[in-house]
Amino acid sequence: MSNSSSIRQFLLLAFADRRELQLLHFWLFLGIYLAALLGNGLIITTIAWDHHLHTPMYFFLLNLSLLDLGCISTTLPKAMANSLWDTRAISYTGCAAQFLFLLFFLGAEWSLLTIMCYDRYVAICRPLHYGTLLGSRACVHMAAAAWASGFLSALLHTASTFSLPLCQGNALGQFFCEIPQILKLSCSHSYLRELWLIVVGACLAFGCFVFMVVSYVQIFRAVLRIPSQQGRHKAFSTCLPHLAVVSLFISTGMFAYLKPPSISSPSLDLVVAVLYSVVPPAVNPLIYSMRNQELTDALRKVISSLLKSERFKASFHK
Repeated sequence: MSNSSSIRQFLLLAFADRRELQLLHFWLFLGIYLAALLGNGLIITTIAWDHHLHTPMYFFLLNLSLLDLGCISTTLPKAMANSLWDTRAISYTGCAAQFLFLLFFLGAEWSLLTIMCYDRYVAICRPLHYGTLLGSRACVHMAAAAWASGFLSALLHTASTFSLPLCQGNALGQFFCEIPQILKLSCSHSYLRELWLIVVGACLAFGCFVFMVVSYVQIFRAVLRIPSQQGRHKAFSTCLPHLAVVSLFISTGMFAYLKPPSISSPSLDLVVAVLYSVVPPAVNPLIYSMRNQELTDALRKVISSLLKSERFKASFHK
C-alpha cells in the first residue's frame, strides 16, 4: 500500500482513449481557452482604458474577469497538454498547486459575486447613499477582501487535504485535482478535519446565497415601483447579467457536487466538471456585454482603436 510520502504524481481522468478524440478535445479546449482569454482580456482592457467605465460596477466586473482568467488557466492548459501528449500524469506538487489556485479563484469569485449583488442593491434601493457606501476606497477594500478570503480558504483546504495519508492509489476520477477526488484516496479518519472545513465553507457560501436572494427581493420590489417603463428596463438590464452569471455558477456547481450517486458516471462527471470550471469563464464576458450598451460601445471603440493601430503599423512598415 502506498502513502502520501511515496506518491510522486497523480493520474488524471482522460477525456478519451482514442488518439483522434484526444486531438479533437485538444482543439476544442484550445478554442474555448482562446475565446475566454480574448473575451475577458477585452473587458479588462476596455474598463481600464475608458474613464467612463471607472465606476464601482465596472471595477468589480474587471476583478471578475481577472478571476475568470485565473480559474480557466488553472485547469484547461494542463488538460490540453495531457490530451495533446497522450498522458494522464500530474506531479504531486503540480496537483497541490492546481488544487490551491482553483479553490482560490472559485472562492474569491463567489465572494466577489456577493459584493456585486450588494453594489446593485445600493445602486437601486439606496441611490442617494451610493457614493458614500461605494466610494473608491470602499470598493478597493471589498475587492481585496474577496481575493484575501478566497486565498485563505484555499490555503486551509490545501494544507488540510494534502497532509492526509493516502493509500488508495494515485488515480483521480477527474481531469483536474479537487477535494472529493483526493479524499477518496485517503486511508485515515483524519479526513474528518477536512470535512469540517468543507461544512464551515458551505455554511459561509450559503450565507452569501441568502444575502443575494434577500437583496434581489428588495431590488425587484424597488424596480417595480419605478413609474416609467424605460426606468424599469434600465434597472433590470444592470441586474440581469449578474443574475445570469450567479445562476450559471450555482446550478453547475450544485449539479456537480449534489447530484444523486445513482446517475453518477465518469463521463457525466467529466461533462459536469467542464460545465462549472470551463464554461462560465468563457461565457461570462458574453453575458455581461450582451445587454450592456455602455460596455458594448466602449468595446467597439477599443477594438476600432486596436485595428487602426495595426493598420498604421502595417502602412508604416511598408
